[in-house]
Amino acid sequence: MTLVNTTNVSISTFILTGIPGLEDFHIWIAFPLCSMYVIALLGNCTIIFAIKTEYSLHEPMYIFLCMLSFIDLLLSSCTMPRMLALLWLNWTEISFDACLAQMFFIHFLSALESGILVAMAVDRYIAICHPLRYTSILTHSMIAKIGLVILGRGIAVMIPIPLLIKRLPFCRSNLLTHSFCLHQDAMNLACANIRVNNIYGLFIILSVMGIDSLFIAISYILIIKSVISLVSEEAGIKAFGTCTAHICAVLIFYIPLIGLSVVHRSGNNTLSQIPIFMANVYLLVPPVLNPIVYGAKTKQIRSKIIKMLQQKRISRSKHCMHR
Repeated sequence: MTLVNTTNVSISTFILTGIPGLEDFHIWIAFPLCSMYVIALLGNCTIIFAIKTEYSLHEPMYIFLCMLSFIDLLLSSCTMPRMLALLWLNWTEISFDACLAQMFFIHFLSALESGILVAMAVDRYIAICHPLRYTSILTHSMIAKIGLVILGRGIAVMIPIPLLIKRLPFCRSNLLTHSFCLHQDAMNLACANIRVNNIYGLFIILSVMGIDSLFIAISYILIIKSVISLVSEEAGIKAFGTCTAHICAVLIFYIPLIGLSVVHRSGNNTLSQIPIFMANVYLLVPPVLNPIVYGAKTKQIRSKIIKMLQQKRISRSKHCMHR
């Protein structure tokens, strides 16, 4: 710690926490975590490569999925390597500025993911409720504009987060309760009034994730109404079936996020294990499960991946024959 003035003390590092109560098993816990990271990298890279190389997948639905996979790649790379260093090498210290940088990117990428999930919900609404106007509404130009709006919103809303933490004095403890830096976690260590941080954090939850979840809910209400009005029950089931992967992605992302925010602000110390569990699920699970869900539930993606594997097998067989 370095002294700032006679009343306030500023810290130069934060101490990250692994998994409380399981410190003796950190080395072993790191192995499944490493496997999750490898699955996230391979899965999301495969989705991106499949969509990029297959012209028939250059449709709005798959372009948004490609954006989601790219965000998941960045989010997993922003958290998992640092967690592995903590669990395997016991690198618990993280510099104050590095913590602020990680904090910004975690919250920024979460805002981007939330925005992309809204765009994907709107995509499904237009595809099911206005199929004849689908390609004329969601042109490549419109998709680019939507992406820029989501990016701009994320930057504008999340930049104040590290700045609000940087202004706070820390004079009690620098021990974080998570294996990564979160705004809710760091602000609770400050020895000053954190009302502004609390209000701004709540504003982000309501104005970004809250509004996004509302738009997603409205989209699906309209989709369900449209599906019910279809004459053929089989056509309705088939139409709604295109939404199942997206619904899974929404639930995987929003349930732990909302729960984490509520528990952090409840101030109930008896539930200290719950925010740690929710934070790990919220940050680590979506990048792993999203490519698996979309690969399993989306026929076009599944067919392309199978085709890629078959081509790789054939090329490997030819190479062996030449040898």
